[in-house]
Amino acid sequence: MDLFERQAESDSPLADRMRPNRLEDVVGQAHLLGDGHILARAIRSDRIPSMVLWGPPGTGKTTLAHVIANETNAIFVPFSAVLGGVPELRKIIATAKDQKSYYGKKTILFVDEIHRFNKAQQDALLPHVENGTVTLIGATTENPSFAVNSALLSRARVFDLKPLEAEDLRKLLERALRDGEHGIGHAPHQVDHDALAAIAQNARGDARRALSALELASDFAQSAGVEHVTVAIVQEALATQTLLYDKSGEEHYNVVSAFIKSMRGSDPDAAVYWLMRMLEAGEEPSFVLRRMLIFASEDIGNADPRALEVAVSADAAFRRLGMPEGVFPIAQCCTYLASAPKSNASYKAWKMAQADVREHGALQVPMRLRNAPTPAMKSWGYGEGYRYPHDESGFSPGETYLPDELAGRRYYRPTEHGFEARIRDRLEGLRRAANESAAESDGRREDES
Repeated sequence: MDLFERQAESDSPLADRMRPNRLEDVVGQAHLLGDGHILARAIRSDRIPSMVLWGPPGTGKTTLAHVIANETNAIFVPFSAVLGGVPELRKIIATAKDQKSYYGKKTILFVDEIHRFNKAQQDALLPHVENGTVTLIGATTENPSFAVNSALLSRARVFDLKPLEAEDLRKLLERALRDGEHGIGHAPHQVDHDALAAIAQNARGDARRALSALELASDFAQSAGVEHVTVAIVQEALATQTLLYDKSGEEHYNVVSAFIKSMRGSDPDAAVYWLMRMLEAGEEPSFVLRRMLIFASEDIGNADPRALEVAVSADAAFRRLGMPEGVFPIAQCCTYLASAPKSNASYKAWKMAQADVREHGALQVPMRLRNAPTPAMKSWGYGEGYRYPHDESGFSPGETYLPDELAGRRYYRPTEHGFEARIRDRLEGLRRAANESAAESDGRREDES
């Protein structure tokens, strides 16, 4: 490596510098790369089949391509589905033919973002994958059943890469801390165990995100001159800055707060007063309408589903009328929202669901709930065992739709206010029917035993 190459590497992100070159250094994906598994055997024996590596960002698709490039005796040619075109692809094919004919060398063509491959590119490549001129390795975050045509897909193995576990990410972070050449082992500070755990947890299975977060926290610590990277520093380094809509002063936000709280407190008189305080002070009507659109869902929700319709209609009417006539639908909307029954059950539901998503990451969709529009997906077991509610009086007692790890969670808890009381009664009836069905099933199993 010469001076310029060393400089280029030092300027590259930590995730690129720490990319492993050997199979034994790859972390995660044990279902594919563990001892005895097909992909690990193929790499070690240098018998690489055409394949599509499918998985979320940061799960190791490009890393596996690099490992194959280093451990195979074939010629490895990267190709960008975004930047490359058919003429370049034909040149690669011509060179691959020569290498195979004259030197007996195989060519592996790595297509990053293969879901962006257009039809012309796929048609140009298909016969050469079929006759073995090139071995195709594609990487994609999209479902290959949709992204790759069936003819090309039938000639490639699909390997499904999973998000990395927190423990796997922790290993990558610790490796970067130990590595003084490619990692940040030369840094003059230490990283607390809790800080590493926080980075691993917040990365949500994405190795690139985890390493980038570590690098950012390390740079932050160096610039601040601290000796230990703590959880607080990680949070501060990764904090998202929120921009205020209006920087005119505290009173502006006090009036907005009074407006929202008056509607929430079901006081239409106070609400319309604070509304006019804002408009008379020169507040943009679009800002006020946006706040009411949010309020209709956040604070009223299903207690009065018409509230959102009124807010949307007021916004549309104002856009057609402008001022001063546009104040009529604005005031009508304000008094309607303030007078409507209130419920934040929908707001609470999505906050609770968001907390589970952030805590547990991207849990797998149960196979029976997955869409299966293609024969390949059906053969993988997608949709198998799904019960169609319309065939069972509109409801399938005992069926569950959450990921298995969250079965039984209750996010949406309807109140007794307004229309939501009817929703609550219906859901309680459905749940009673489900419990009765489960009890009957348990009784039959006991009788059979």
